[in-house]
Amino acid sequence: MEEQTAIKTTCPYCGVGCGVLAMLDEEGAAQIAGDPQHPANFGRLCSKGAALGETVDLEGRLLHPMVDGERASWEQALDTVAGRLRSIIDQHGPEAVAFYGSGQMLTEDYYVSNKLFKGFIGTPHVDTNSRLCMASAVVGHKRAFGSDTVPGNYADLESADLLIIAGANLAWCHPVLYQRVKAAKAERPDMRVVVIDPRRTDTCEIADLHLPLAPGTDVWLWNGLLSYLAVEGHTDYAFLEAHTEGFGAAIEAARASAPNVPAVAGQCDLPEADVLAFFRWFAATERTVSLYSQGVNQSSTGSDKVSSIINCHLLTGRIGRSGMGPFSITGQPNAMGGREVGGLANQLAAHMDYSAETVDRVRRFWQAPNLVSGPGNKAVDLFQAIERGEIRAVWIMATNPMVSLPDADRMRRALAGCELVVVSEAMACTDTTAVADVLLPAMAWGEKDGTVTNSERRISRQRPFLPPPGEAQPDWWALCKVALRLGFGDGFAYEKPAEIFREHAALSGFENNGSRDFDISALANLHDAGYEAMAPRQWPIRDGRDTGRLFADGGFFTESGKARLIPLTPRPPVNAPDTDYSLVLNTGRVRDHWHTMTRTGKSPRLSAHEVTPFLQMHPDDAARLDLGDGALARVHSHWGEALARVRLDDGQRPGSVFMPMHWNDQYALRGRVDAVVNPVTDPDSGEPEFKHTPVAVSPVEVAWQGFLLSREPLADPPACAWWAKARGNGFHRYELAGTESAEQMPDLARALLPGDGECLEMADPGRNVYRAARLVDGRLMGCLFMGAVTALPGRHWLAGLFTAEPVSTRNRMALLSGNPPPGQKDAGRNVCACFGVGENTIIEAIRKGCRTPEAVTRRCQAGGNCGSCVPEIRDLIGRHARPVNRRIA
Repeated sequence: MEEQTAIKTTCPYCGVGCGVLAMLDEEGAAQIAGDPQHPANFGRLCSKGAALGETVDLEGRLLHPMVDGERASWEQALDTVAGRLRSIIDQHGPEAVAFYGSGQMLTEDYYVSNKLFKGFIGTPHVDTNSRLCMASAVVGHKRAFGSDTVPGNYADLESADLLIIAGANLAWCHPVLYQRVKAAKAERPDMRVVVIDPRRTDTCEIADLHLPLAPGTDVWLWNGLLSYLAVEGHTDYAFLEAHTEGFGAAIEAARASAPNVPAVAGQCDLPEADVLAFFRWFAATERTVSLYSQGVNQSSTGSDKVSSIINCHLLTGRIGRSGMGPFSITGQPNAMGGREVGGLANQLAAHMDYSAETVDRVRRFWQAPNLVSGPGNKAVDLFQAIERGEIRAVWIMATNPMVSLPDADRMRRALAGCELVVVSEAMACTDTTAVADVLLPAMAWGEKDGTVTNSERRISRQRPFLPPPGEAQPDWWALCKVALRLGFGDGFAYEKPAEIFREHAALSGFENNGSRDFDISALANLHDAGYEAMAPRQWPIRDGRDTGRLFADGGFFTESGKARLIPLTPRPPVNAPDTDYSLVLNTGRVRDHWHTMTRTGKSPRLSAHEVTPFLQMHPDDAARLDLGDGALARVHSHWGEALARVRLDDGQRPGSVFMPMHWNDQYALRGRVDAVVNPVTDPDSGEPEFKHTPVAVSPVEVAWQGFLLSREPLADPPACAWWAKARGNGFHRYELAGTESAEQMPDLARALLPGDGECLEMADPGRNVYRAARLVDGRLMGCLFMGAVTALPGRHWLAGLFTAEPVSTRNRMALLSGNPPPGQKDAGRNVCACFGVGENTIIEAIRKGCRTPEAVTRRCQAGGNCGSCVPEIRDLIGRHARPVNRRIA
């Protein structure tokens, strides 16, 4: 790719905020590469970023407005939205209206939505799905610093001598940042890494110490560290006296709850020696960074967990300097940008809160006639208010809450009963669009124009390289058009995103004078060409200067100017396991998928690694419940249930199970794990308890499991007891399970393999096995395999037959066996998504003498791009490398 012809833009996935070079080739296909000049990634991309070109097709796109299930013009749709909003406001008041946004929105879209709903419509009920991932970090920051400030930058992770990764599977969720850390550790072998996580994840590959603490015991661990530091004399009293307050009470509370190493080890269910090692390493290492994410935030005590981490850094003065500090890593590409513009219900714009002074300031700046004076409902409360009928209209933008909210079935029922549901969405069919009254076609990544802010406070441009399809429009445009119809046109006369950005920048500096952390006022007069060409910048940006890190000389944003240490009394999770629900469910992400799969589900290579929702269990728990590897299981709680295939993993903590969050009604039957999740929230942040739901797990009785590979997608979901689907290269894959007897299998096959052509069949009723394939003019149209899990062949050689035209005689003869004929190789289950390298190819390389991941990469490329698959490659080496024969002299 020639850089001069490429568009510099930003990856739409995680909070790392990688720079991307995008262009269209001669055939109109998107070509994607990492931007070597972007300071977040320096040219690296993870498997998801590298596959972005596979996700920009128009299949499944929402291309036209829809009103009450019928296609409409934009004029009709906008008139409908404005008219129904006005009717509800006139009858029930502005607080009967709500807006629910997303960290997928660009900052300009976020700014306009916040201004319209809080400032002009006059409803405080404006929140975002970022509430579900980083609201606890916001509370922790504001408690300690008086502002929602991430003080450091990514370079601190590389220069730290001790990196603590708490509640973050960096290898899978922020792969490019993980590779930067891994490279730094390789260059400086004395650098230590501690991973604090109840389960052993791939991030533990670089860990010198893994602390698999009992779920929900984080505050005991960090309080114990605070107590140890105070008792052993590892406090920076000069810093404490000059720049903090409250340290005495914080130390007293820590000593009361976690007085010594044995007490902490007992509470956290950890070996005393490991706890002591962690405490000693922290005490002895000045350049320490504590990186934390959803495992800390997503908890009914998430705010206290964040405060407990920050306390330890303030006690030792380890903040504001190179290689040290607490560091919150966000999950979404613009979660930080949403916080900047006030996308959370408890914030106004530009990091301002709801004090009388700031309300007056924002009202004057916006000339907003109806600016709200207090916070509104946070995400879970907002949808519960919809259920109660208090909120009668909601506009949902760039998110799929019917999959991502806890207690999701209840939330779906609430939204289905809402008087007006407006959804701005790029995809036509999601769990949320199914309950919408008005659908507005939005631009997707590749078409949008604006800015995003990553986890190190770096603002980057997102630039379009694709034309908008159909009638898709920018989200800010749709908001402005509705504002015009509601009579607020003067405040929303924007014609381009640069105008919105300049106003956003001007508000950040309005009556600021250094009193607020968020300040990009130097960009308030940025002309259009400067906006278009803007390079990545870290805020604050005052007088044209970026600030890489904050608090080097104190200067906190509390009233006293001093940081606050918070006294903490640990609290157990709100709902504890009992005899009926004895396991603890933890939810999270997988390596190659993103949120609810509306984008990554389009990519065959991203879909190849994890095809079905799975339930990760320790082998001892599975044996106790009579569940084998690959068995179909029901996971149920007080709130709902989900179905998943069991995956045995001794890195999973006994007594706990893990299930990924991505699957939904488009990709699996009852695969939405958030239907199971405990809806309790942190009382301060409103963030839900995604990491601690008491559940029961039981086998699902089925007569068979199987799979269908089909050149054409099924018109309707399979009529089976369970199914999950994924996109393949030239085919569609369905994993299946059912209750049909051997005699009923041919009838089911005819439903799953319809059409003319030649049908091949093989049945063994005694073993309850049935296999069939359909060919037309020698081309494989579909194949179906049914039987016991242990009797099923691999899918990968069969998948390759869909690119063969026609199927050769040798392959045809082997077709119903599911295995390649002699002399052909089966690459096996996809391991490396970046290069499409299968498990069997890697095993072959290992058996030929590759004993390190680097050697495997040299032979077959696997692991040579983002490195996310390297821990899996290392595991394969451990299982398949032949022992070295040593000759004894």
